[in-house]
Amino acid sequence: METENSYGSRDVDIKLGSGDNECNVDENDTEDIDVRSQYGSMNDNILDDIVEVEETDENSSEESSDDDENTTEESENSEAELEPDIKGEESNLNISETIITPESNESSNAIEVIKADPSRTNVALIRKFNKMEVAERPREYISLLGPDSFCKTAQEPWPSDVKLYQPYEVEQILLPDNANCLAVQAFLRMCQLNYQIESRANAEAMSPTGKVPFIKCGAFVVSELEGIVQFVNNRGISLTEKLDTEEKSDMRAYMCLIHNVIEKAELYICWMDNETYNDVTSIRHGSVYPWPLNHIQNWTKRKTVMKNLKVWNWYDKKLEEVFQEVENACQALSDRLDNKEYFFGDRTELDALVFGHVYSMCSSCFHLKEFKNILKKFRPLLKHCERICKLMDKETEYFDDLLLAESGDQ
Repeated sequence: METENSYGSRDVDIKLGSGDNECNVDENDTEDIDVRSQYGSMNDNILDDIVEVEETDENSSEESSDDDENTTEESENSEAELEPDIKGEESNLNISETIITPESNESSNAIEVIKADPSRTNVALIRKFNKMEVAERPREYISLLGPDSFCKTAQEPWPSDVKLYQPYEVEQILLPDNANCLAVQAFLRMCQLNYQIESRANAEAMSPTGKVPFIKCGAFVVSELEGIVQFVNNRGISLTEKLDTEEKSDMRAYMCLIHNVIEKAELYICWMDNETYNDVTSIRHGSVYPWPLNHIQNWTKRKTVMKNLKVWNWYDKKLEEVFQEVENACQALSDRLDNKEYFFGDRTELDALVFGHVYSMCSSCFHLKEFKNILKKFRPLLKHCERICKLMDKETEYFDDLLLAESGDQ
């Protein structure tokens, strides 16, 4: 039923529900109810004490639209304020366009974006995490330690209390881990940077990437040779500044060769060869854990390595094929080195990496005879590692014996 009121608008008796639940609502019984009639217009008599004329409705609608526009402009301005103003010295930083404050609930989403693009980082988050102790940092801190993600604080002088963390060398460390630890030690020594070795049973679990070694330098925790090299380079110290672009590409290619062949061969020998696993690997890897945790840790680690070897197409290789792969890689490295003291004239991180793996193969208890039979064929590699041994203040007896044996065979 429609009635004409004094303001020229129509009042409608609104029916709610249907059937047995149907009821009539009188305008005097409505309190703060905002309903829409079948004609699409708003009921004018919502409150008894408020009378709104059509002009007021038009003004309010205009004001509402203006408020919406102002709100939109404010939101756009607030988003613009979140974008960092990168000028001057910070123009070279690869950072994300949106800085999420530490208290923001979206920080986890921001980190996921960083993981997808390691060249981008988040300044606010990394500065927050850098102020934390190592044990307090979340696991997402890993994604903030990519090669190009360090803030300007990395330009500070090298501290005197830098610590290099690795497993126990005598009773625990395995062949590939020992090679990588020696490579990092050699690199830091080549750069004339001070460090202290700290052995920890759980060094692998302490590492931000789950791999050893890693260093703690001030507020930074950086793992693996490549990450440490980039971190040192960001402090203005580089062993490759004299190399041209082509030589740097060649150096990275040979480092990839070592990672993709020699390091995978070392993993295969440690975890896939049953004799080596039972006699050496399981004992050394589980020596720092009580029973039965030692067996659980060995089983878990072996399962992980086997899974990775399947992905790398190394799982189905035979032991003879693995040693042949190592020999081929050593042949390529020896040909590149030729009779030079170092691969590119001066010492580089490639020299440190080669030294770490060759020295480990010569001094390890993992198929020592087979490794020595391979390495004694490559006199340039042996002379190269003997030269770095003197820099590292390590014994050269392993290389001396092989060089003598190689000379005797000739």
